[in-house]
Amino acid sequence: MQQFDVLIVGGGMAGATAAVSIKKQIPDCRIAVVEAFAPKANSHPSFDDRSIALAEQSVDYLSKLNLFNKTWSFAERISQVNVSDRGHFGKASITPEEYQVEALGYVVEVNPYGQFLHQQLQSQDITLFCPAKVKSLTQHTEHVEVELDAEQSPVVQTKLLVIADGAYSPTRNLLNLEFDSFPYEQGALIANVKVSPGHQGQAFERFTSQGPIALLPMSDNRFSVAWCMNKDVLEEVLGLDDTAFLARLQQEFGYRGGVFEAVGKRSRYPLVHGRISSVVHHRVVVIGNAAHAIHPIAGQGFNLGMRDIQCLVSQLQASDIASWGDHAFTQAYKVARDHDIGRVMTLTDGLVRLFSNESRSVAFGRSCGLMMISLFPNLKAPLARQLMGRAQ
Repeated sequence: MQQFDVLIVGGGMAGATAAVSIKKQIPDCRIAVVEAFAPKANSHPSFDDRSIALAEQSVDYLSKLNLFNKTWSFAERISQVNVSDRGHFGKASITPEEYQVEALGYVVEVNPYGQFLHQQLQSQDITLFCPAKVKSLTQHTEHVEVELDAEQSPVVQTKLLVIADGAYSPTRNLLNLEFDSFPYEQGALIANVKVSPGHQGQAFERFTSQGPIALLPMSDNRFSVAWCMNKDVLEEVLGLDDTAFLARLQQEFGYRGGVFEAVGKRSRYPLVHGRISSVVHHRVVVIGNAAHAIHPIAGQGFNLGMRDIQCLVSQLQASDIASWGDHAFTQAYKVARDHDIGRVMTLTDGLVRLFSNESRSVAFGRSCGLMMISLFPNLKAPLARQLMGRAQ
């Protein structure tokens, strides 16, 4: 029976990043990853056509581990963030120069970045069970025994089990860990749109009567669009041809980002707010979307998972290897992460509800708030720190 110090279930964005981060910083660690899907181009469900915003703090952490390169063709610098409320006077913008940083963050295309992460997995001394799934697990005093559906090594042992297999985590369900969640009334339409004359690295968060529209800068003068709207309207917009879709998006967003010229594949994305009852169990830590699901309104989802990873690595480095996964270890991780997770989830859900309210008095208050943020740096700073991932 193979024995590991850390076994990670899930080799998507969070799981692969966690595995490589741990191995690079604790080379003697015996680590394995269980992943259900072979990482073939354009087929892995975690590495689809979406893009993610990496906050400045996440970029800094990954760069130090050689897990991010600012010159990649599939990474685009965020040079400015613009926030506005359609039909109202309030607006605000944030630039990196205001906070003495090179960029507020970077937008990374998930598919090529996911392929890079799996190359890193294979280049490190990490055991990869793929394709494989967890059939059952048994928690013992000193280890967790995990039964896999793999032909080789069907049963393995680990001091610490890390669950990172996504929002619908089957491994989390094996432990009967409750995931308290509710769907938002809106859904999101995801697409990549080419813009003229170009985005100049600007990102936009535009609040409309239908819901927020986020535009993130990508390579080749494209925006990654996350357009939130009521589900019945979402179905209608998905059914439009490209010309009608671009006209509809232009009408709803306006011309602050330029003229939308072409659109790629469109897809729907469910919007859910959810949090696990506890991010730890006996010799188990839950990270990433398996632990928390938030609205994309502030681009914090993957960055929250990145801080899970950083906290876990710090905990491993600060502990004797014999204690990995014991009660003191898991409780220390829980205490370290609960506040940040709760704060970000409360803030994100609050933004959704604030900007979904069409009351005139609330709209006026929103506009005044955005105007105050724009005029007074002390009010803007907390928002900027949150955006850059440095608000802990």
